[in-house]
Amino acid sequence: MSYFIRVLGTADPDIHLDHIQDALARQGLGARLEADDDDEAATWRVINVTNPEGQELLQIERNPVVAGRLGMAELTEFRGFIRQHQPASAVGWLQRYFDEVKVIYAFEVLTAASADNNFEIVSAIRTAIWDRTGGILQNDNEGFTNEDGFHILWQFDDDATGDKYCAVLNADGSWQRFRMDLGDPFQRMAFLGGELPQTAVRL
Repeated sequence: MSYFIRVLGTADPDIHLDHIQDALARQGLGARLEADDDDEAATWRVINVTNPEGQELLQIERNPVVAGRLGMAELTEFRGFIRQHQPASAVGWLQRYFDEVKVIYAFEVLTAASADNNFEIVSAIRTAIWDRTGGILQNDNEGFTNEDGFHILWQFDDDATGDKYCAVLNADGSWQRFRMDLGDPFQRMAFLGGELPQTAVRL
């Protein structure tokens, strides 16, 4: 079963496949990156990623945010979708931030990516792209981050547990960063209200 993670970039440079391969190599990782037949290595629209053993890990689709194209449609869908989530301060911040987004990289992560060390490959590719585009991240069934990668919008299931690096907006519009326990109902309540949970670890 697959799920999606996304990079919502505020810049849309061409990212050559060699740049991604170099980023993997610097971390001692290897993968095969294959663009669609009609795509060039620097201006690709879709690439498929397999590990050295030939397992398919993910497909990445690059969608510029242009009127009449999929990127714009997806961003419009996000604008409507986040209205039902919290904190409200994060929703407002995201609605304004979406105006700056120029491209969306959608990573369809396949089942094999969660086995062994395969997710290290996924993470390294995402970081290589994010480093070039700037912007924010989104994970299905989790939510959005700010520009520093701290989680700002709750879209988790009710039974979510574990530690998460999060942030809420202060009165002056700056981010207060902390590590919270997703399963703690009091920390969760504070976060949903846009407040720093008292028992969270400040960063």
